[in-house]
Amino acid sequence: MSAQPTPDEGFTGFTLVCQVDDLAPGTATQADVDGVIVAMVRDSEGGIHAINDRCTHADVSLSEGEVDGCTLECWLHGSRFDLRTGDPTGPPATVPVAVYPVKIDGDDVYCRTGGLRPPVDPPTARIVADAAPTASAEDTKRGSYS
Repeated sequence: MSAQPTPDEGFTGFTLVCQVDDLAPGTATQADVDGVIVAMVRDSEGGIHAINDRCTHADVSLSEGEVDGCTLECWLHGSRFDLRTGDPTGPPATVPVAVYPVKIDGDDVYCRTGGLRPPVDPPTARIVADAAPTASAEDTKRGSYS
């Protein structure tokens, strides 16, 4: 994906992450947005959200978890996080995850992780396919997670 011109001034600091159709309803996928690993989530009603991809309880990838309404459940211990606020809605997690603003322009999905000087043209993020998180669901099945 190549960088796209900023659609309007309201998109300053936002990075093009993917197309709307790249995110099926009720799914999450991992994306690297300006060096921050983010779970891009499309809830069951079609809303698109971006939260930090690390569970605050077990430090595993949240994008491998299950989407239920407007929550994302961690696959390892079942912690649930509200996609709108990042607040934990189910134990064992007690610390919220970061939530990042998302903007849609046509079919383009943009996200801002903050802290970086806004570029003239938003850089292109990439969906991380086959990324190696700290521990995955497969690691746990094989018993290699400690």
